[in-house]
Amino acid sequence: MTDAAQSASTPRQPRVHEVRRADLPLSCPLPSMSLWNSHPRVYLAIEAEGGRVECPYCGEIYVLVD
Repeated sequence: MTDAAQSASTPRQPRVHEVRRADLPLSCPLPSMSLWNSHPRVYLAIEAEGGRVECPYCGEIYVLVD
């Protein structure tokens, strides 16, 4: 198996993003993320989820820190 094929079959670990109340409403992808290869924007109800939420499209994890 080539390196490219192996990396394509290996799932990447989701990143954890710390967000603040000033960043709400929270959407994924974040405004700072590149949009050319992203999924459709989805709004995440982080407050209703106890301050931690996972994006249903990409698996990124968001944690409310304040």
